[in-house]
Amino acid sequence: MSAAHPWMPVSPCGDGCVDHSTATVGAVRVAWRVFAAATVMLCGALVVLAVLCVRGPARSALLRRWFRVLVRAFGVRLRVVGPVFQDNPGRGVLVVSNHVSWLDELAIDAVQPIRMVAKRDIRDWPVLGRLITAARTVYLDRERLSQLPGTVAELAAALRDGAAVGIHAEGTTWCGVASGRYRPALFQAALDAGVAVRPVVLRYLQGATPSTRPAFVGSDTLVGSMRRVLRARGLVVEVHVLDEVAPGRASSRRELAALVQRESERVAFGSVEVPAPRVHVVAAPVA
Repeated sequence: MSAAHPWMPVSPCGDGCVDHSTATVGAVRVAWRVFAAATVMLCGALVVLAVLCVRGPARSALLRRWFRVLVRAFGVRLRVVGPVFQDNPGRGVLVVSNHVSWLDELAIDAVQPIRMVAKRDIRDWPVLGRLITAARTVYLDRERLSQLPGTVAELAAALRDGAAVGIHAEGTTWCGVASGRYRPALFQAALDAGVAVRPVVLRYLQGATPSTRPAFVGSDTLVGSMRRVLRARGLVVEVHVLDEVAPGRASSRRELAALVQRESERVAFGSVEVPAPRVHVVAAPVA
């Protein structure tokens, strides 16, 4: 698919990047997962109403629990390596992650619900779109470059107000065993607000092997990608929360984006041992 403008993010990853030969579960387990995921998503309507009635830590805890249960309902285990994204609720932080799958937002909000920047069409997803919107997602129309300065200003204002705001720095999905250049435009919000950047690395594994099965790339449909996830055996999403990049370590958005990408790739591609202040696996009583 051609880009709408020369600066629109484009990924070379396509259908051929997805490995369909990895271990799968049987039809009965798939049916149970479909039932569990559908039930949790239908309960999401009640969660939407509930989050409108509560504020502060209770709202965050409710959303986090719901997203954790939903991730597990799809048969995926969540493994968190490192601290939370925002250790001081009164201090804004820009959370920067790679982008592989529709599962990314669910995994991030299952660790700590934050405001995410996402492509506009996510808003129209059944049930999931409403829940992601309830988490105060900022939607970006990537085809309309003229909206970008306004989005940067909106993010900077949220960061100054003490919010944790998340972006997928590649601007589009990659397969998970390769990554794209971190686009610098949205990093300007952190510079304008004078806040730290928190790099986050998302890795999908089956056993100890990186898996491309959850990737949402090429001509993939949301339903098709969901089916692959539902059939996967032993799928784990790792959320690696790295040390903050303090304000002042970079003087421009390009320098800041390159610095964060270097730190992230060292973990994503296993070139260094991951610092792990805390590791926990989140599980729920569904399979």
